[in-house]
Amino acid sequence: MKNPLDSLTRRRVVLIALSAVAVLAIGITVAVMRSDDTPDAAGVGVALAEPLQMPSAILTDTDGNEFDLRADTVGKATLLYFGYTHCPDACPIHMAVLADVMETLQPEVRDQIQVIFVTTDPVRDTPEILREYLANFDPSFIGLSGSDETLYDLQVAAGVPVAVAEPMDDNGGYLIGHATQVIAFDPTGVATEVYPFGVRQGDWAGALPDLVNRR
Repeated sequence: MKNPLDSLTRRRVVLIALSAVAVLAIGITVAVMRSDDTPDAAGVGVALAEPLQMPSAILTDTDGNEFDLRADTVGKATLLYFGYTHCPDACPIHMAVLADVMETLQPEVRDQIQVIFVTTDPVRDTPEILREYLANFDPSFIGLSGSDETLYDLQVAAGVPVAVAEPMDDNGGYLIGHATQVIAFDPTGVATEVYPFGVRQGDWAGALPDLVNRR
């Protein structure tokens, strides 16, 4: 059964979180480390300078099972995102928008897409916390974690800035600077564009069927 955080509530979260957008320096970079800033054919994504093969990494899902990132994503379009559950802005916005757009897609398209959320905060993002967090948006979203070394290497391989934790505050909390783009892999495991923070639901809805049909 879906978590009570429904679409209306998620939209309220989005509106509140938008006030924090001004301070998202990392989010505004929008994958320029790998892209040439040229919009893709759909006018939504940012084209990568070179196609990116799905990185090879062995991670752990929220059930404690091994997840082979390359092997277990073959045959489906995969939206890969690096974030953390304590994120106050970009992460909940991205997840809410993707969850809402999934509800609008035809079943034959929706069933061919998987959203993968790789934590950049494995200390706090236990399997239970990560699963509960993603279930607030869409229970089908896949949460993955790994060792610090594995997560570091994966971010490097994916061509995104490696997440950096800020100093701990007086309450023991901390923020993490992390990439905010979604890397879109087609069913063959190749990405040719990334989708920056701020892509609208309607734009996602127009782009995803095309991604699914690429072979």
